[in-house]
This record gives sequence, structure tokens and C-alpha cells, in this order.
Amino acid sequence: MGISRRSFLSKGVQSMAGLAIAPSFASIIESCISDNPTGPLGNWAELAKAMRGKLVMADDLDFSRVNVQWALPSLSIVPEAIALCNSEEDVIACVKWASEHKVPLAARSGGHSYAGYSRSKGLIIDLSQMDKVNYDPSTKYATMQGGAHNLEVYVAGREASVSLCHGRCKGVGVAGLVLGGGIGFNMRNVGLTCDKLVSTRIVLANGEVITASETENPEVFWAIRGAGGGNFGIHTQFVMEMFPVTKVSWFRIQWKENLKRIFDVFQDVALQAPPEFGVKFSVIANRGKQDKNKELHIEILGQLVGSEAQIRALLAPVYAVAKPSREIFQELPYWDAQEMLSEDGSPELAHERSRFCFGKISSEGRDAIFRNLAVWPGTSLDATWKYFLMGGRILDLPVEATSFPFREATMITSIDLEWLSNNNDVLEENLEWLDAFHQEMEQYTSPYCYVNFIDNRQENHLNAYYGRNLDRLKAVKRQLDPGNMFSNPKGVPL
Repeated sequence: MGISRRSFLSKGVQSMAGLAIAPSFASIIESCISDNPTGPLGNWAELAKAMRGKLVMADDLDFSRVNVQWALPSLSIVPEAIALCNSEEDVIACVKWASEHKVPLAARSGGHSYAGYSRSKGLIIDLSQMDKVNYDPSTKYATMQGGAHNLEVYVAGREASVSLCHGRCKGVGVAGLVLGGGIGFNMRNVGLTCDKLVSTRIVLANGEVITASETENPEVFWAIRGAGGGNFGIHTQFVMEMFPVTKVSWFRIQWKENLKRIFDVFQDVALQAPPEFGVKFSVIANRGKQDKNKELHIEILGQLVGSEAQIRALLAPVYAVAKPSREIFQELPYWDAQEMLSEDGSPELAHERSRFCFGKISSEGRDAIFRNLAVWPGTSLDATWKYFLMGGRILDLPVEATSFPFREATMITSIDLEWLSNNNDVLEENLEWLDAFHQEMEQYTSPYCYVNFIDNRQENHLNAYYGRNLDRLKAVKRQLDPGNMFSNPKGVPL
């Protein structure tokens, strides 16, 4: 396995000479595709002929190389074919063909759907080769193709000294990020990713292409900013407003003593912190099944648009409780700092369950977190309860401005469970623990969950993901996709 999205701990002090770039999904696919000696047959040959890109069938030699996905458990869903689209015209051809032949489909850019919903038993329409990002300094807008990833945003952003609210994982597609709202260490300072979307092009189920913006199809524009991907059509382009960047101070700090008191005091500090402070707070159990006594520690990871001295001043009440067991601070040019905070997004065996919190985690909720982590059955990897701090400039827009329904939350909490393939004998026990922990935390957080952490085990999912916006989203769904071509088990229904 590569570096885990969650267990990423220390790239240490990497060379700051340039951007350490992992190869993109698109470049991996492009480099491994050979000439197909047989080619698709029957109706599939018709689709292959209509495309400029390549259609890879399940029995092709190249199939295993392109049948990739972040969520490894979802690989059990095996498509008949994967269409590697080179253009919007390819996407249109795929959608029209699938509609005519009644073949189920799913769109994929980064392949990071937690529940594996960028997969289909029929056709995967893969946009990962449509990954160009072009920045126009005269408008401060970046035009991104539908298959662009955080990686390409990193490269273009570094060159122009601009950014948006991006994620830490380079392999995540911009499409999934922005359509579900979009969180990251910049969100408190500039708003959610979807807040800076200017316009988008969407291929609909009938093959028509529409543009959605504040002035063109405004109801569609409202709906696609927060409801999650895979609901209304396939997005082939995004125009995003970027903001200038200079320097930030990134940090990673751990504590192993007085953990409950650290939890309480840091929460008070975080909820009063300036918008320039972005942080992920984690309580981590890092002992496996063989260890009866789980060793817990707290870690904070994030950035401040400011100096190390300002971070230390902000965290002074926390430092007064206990000295950190480890700390790293660095003030760096913005994109160099992101290299310290980022990870490549290698495929994982993992499950994550989220809940939005409005206000504080009570002492009873805190105790539930520590108690559940202490009795975690254990795998070969870690288990974590964490939150991403919200607030700040996320609140600049009214709740009704976009379909992201939980803008007023103070934090997005989640429980992460990771395992290795040799943990199958304890997996069910661990998933039962995860479900019980998730259910218990509802009373201390809320019944609402983050659609970009979409969860195939989530009950009451329509209320959990869409809240009071559900009926309005259904109306847009009926308008754009009356045949429900774009769907998944937890998506917006007709």
C-alpha cells in the first residue's frame, strides 16, 4: 500500500526545491494502454467507433490496469467496459450510446467515491485524461476540465501563485470535490470549494450539454453546489474563482498526556480561532487487535495564514495543559506548505462514517469518543475519530445560497477505520464496532452527514445528506434526468 490518506504522518522536511508530484491517474492510464489486439465486439464496437478515446473491455489485457479505484472494497463491482474519454464529445457519445442500449453507467474522474459509486456493472465513463487546468490572470478564473484532480490544481496554482479550497489528497477529482461542497484547510478563510464555482458544463442524460451559472440555469447551479456528484449529469468543465497566495505556517502537533483536557481546551480555542486557521483534530488509536490496552494520542494538523509565533500564541491555553510529545512548525511559501500537508491518495481498505456537529462536543460526547476508541477490536492499522473545523467565511453565504445544507455546522466529524487484506477474520467485528460508535455519536453531534464522505451503510440517508433541500433537489432531478440514468443507492431520487 502507498501512503495512507489518514495515516500520513511525516514526509518530514522534504526538499523545497520544487513540487514533489505523484504521477496522475491520467498519466498512469495513458502509459499502460496498449493496442487492443481484439477490440470490442457487437454494440460495444459501435461505441468504440464513436469515440476518439479508447474503450477498454473487461477481457482486454489492459483492463486490470485501468480498473482502479481508491476504495478497494468497491472493486468487487466489475464493469463490462471503461471508456477513457478525451473530450466532451466522447462523453456525449458514451451517454447517448448507454441510453440507447440501456446500459448502466457511472462517471469517474478521481475514483475517490468512498462507497465506490463511481463504478458500474455496465460502463464507467472515465474523464481522468480530461485533466487540463488553465488560469487566466485577467479574470482570476481557472478553467478546469471535468477530469482534473487536486494534483493538476497544485501544479497550475503553484505556477500562478493562486489557489482555491482544495483537498489534501492529490488524486481526488475536482468534480467530486466541488459538487459535494468541498472542504479543505482553506475553507474557513475563503469558503467552500463550491462557493467559488463560476460556471460548469454538464452532459445530460439525453446527450444535451448545458451551462449552469448564476445567470444560466440558476436552479441547476444551486443544486449542483452541494448535492454531490453522480446525480444530474456528467460535468465536463468547471470555471473556478481563484485567490492569491503567499506564505502560510503549517503545523503538526501531538499529545500523549492529559488527553481529555487537551480535547476540551483545544475545542474552546478552535471555536474562537480566526478564519485564517484551518485544522483537522484527531484522536487516534494506534494499537491493533493483539494489544488489549489501546494507546491513544491526539494530533492536530493544519495551517495558519500567519507566523509560527501566532500559532503558539493561539495554542497557549492548550500548551498550558500538557507539553506536546511532538511538534513541527514551518512557515513556507503556500504551495511548499501544501506538500507537507498533502498525500497521494493510494487505494485503501477503509471505511469512514461522518456527522456534522453544530456547536461543541459535550463532555459526555468526548467521553464516548475515548471509551469507544479504547475498546476498538483492532486491525493492523489505525482507528481515528476526527473533526475538520468549519465556521469562518463558510458563513459568508446564506444557507439557502447553495444546496450544501449544513453550512452553519461548527465541524465535520468522522470515524475512520482502516485495515489490511490479512484482517478479513476480524473485519466484521470491526465494522460492527464502527456502526455502533457512529450511531452513539448522533446524540452528541447530529443526524446529518457529509455527502462527499458518502457511506453505503448510512441509514436515513436522504435526510442525512440532503436535509431540508431534498424536495427542491428532487425537482431538479426530475427536470434534468427523468429516466434516472445518473443514480446511486444514496443519491438524489426522482
